[in-house]
Amino acid sequence: MRRTDPEGHGPVRYGPPLPGDGLPVLPELTAVVAAAAGRADAQPVGGAPALLESACGYWTRRALPCVPDQVAAGPGAPALLLALTAALAGDGADVLVPRPCAAWWAPYARVLGRPVFHVPTPAESGGVPDPYALLETVRRVRAEGGDPRLLVLSVADDPTATVAPPELLHETVEAATAEGLYLVSDETWRDTVHAPRDTVLLSPAEMRPDRVTVVTDLAGALLPPGWPAAVARFPASAAGQRLHGRVLDILTGLGARVATPVAAAACYALDEPPPVTERREAAVRLHARLADAAHAEVTAAGALARPPQAGRHVYADLSPFREALAARGVNDAQELEDFLTARTGRPAPGGHRFGDDLAAPRVRLGTGPLLGGTDEERGQALASPTPWELPFVQSSLISLRSVLDDLRDDAR
Repeated sequence: MRRTDPEGHGPVRYGPPLPGDGLPVLPELTAVVAAAAGRADAQPVGGAPALLESACGYWTRRALPCVPDQVAAGPGAPALLLALTAALAGDGADVLVPRPCAAWWAPYARVLGRPVFHVPTPAESGGVPDPYALLETVRRVRAEGGDPRLLVLSVADDPTATVAPPELLHETVEAATAEGLYLVSDETWRDTVHAPRDTVLLSPAEMRPDRVTVVTDLAGALLPPGWPAAVARFPASAAGQRLHGRVLDILTGLGARVATPVAAAACYALDEPPPVTERREAAVRLHARLADAAHAEVTAAGALARPPQAGRHVYADLSPFREALAARGVNDAQELEDFLTARTGRPAPGGHRFGDDLAAPRVRLGTGPLLGGTDEERGQALASPTPWELPFVQSSLISLRSVLDDLRDDAR
């Protein structure tokens, strides 16, 4: 008998796929959108030539050369992932993802009625499955009558804020392709690496260009979250061309096209003029400092967290406080989310939202909510060499410290 989806344990409220950086919109982007707002022409499905050319330039500068016929654009990464999943696994195949993973990956497979199987990640990083666990999961799913065919992964990971080391990525990619899996690499956060000179980030597409499609949501590091635009890069092969064509057919059926003003902003951002790169680098420095400060609070209290290497989060494991939490009626990740959100006044999504074990007391703590409540405060944080010393940032960190210290004291 066909087995059921192991993750179908009831409804989960998913938040927005891409939290913003909390900073005011770059004026140059606002001007580009305003200039394009009066245009009556609609973008073609898959993106206009100018947008595709800009995407090619963006990837070529990152050692992933391509031509416009290898690229498709859509109104956000979820639309592209839905089309890719339908094209690659919509005929009865199964989807594999790391545990934990971005909150929006699994729901788009389930929309198509496809089971999603989570594969554990190694201790040092998230986003990329442990290769041995991957092989065991593939073997088990096949033994139960399944057909695993698609693996979604991310080298610069949300939610764990880590970057997978090249040797791990190589072993996992080799294991996946040896088992006939196709890979979708979500590289939305690759431009938010905190220490790019000290962190080696490789794309799976550099290792197996014939078996990997890269997806980048621009509403991560380049555009505000309310401006949905994403691009996908397909392999330069006959199979890649067929997949590209199938994805375009699905996007056409969905009517999924990028709005013309957003497409203009996407072209501008992908070309990476100085205002965009300078703002991105400043935002990365700011969030790296805040993530380090939040990580220090978490670990000083005795909780567990990998050092953040990318993005705008810290993924905290409060297992050392399990008994203290239980005394407060907190027995799973949803209750921990409710508890921390109420105590700190800031969102603290539980690990269950990212496919993690509901019983594990894990949460993702974002750096964006530390930036204050006004554009003036956010501007101060962006300009400050020591943003953690600003009063409104200190207030947020003290609130987090107070909650964790209380739990630590009770645990003792």
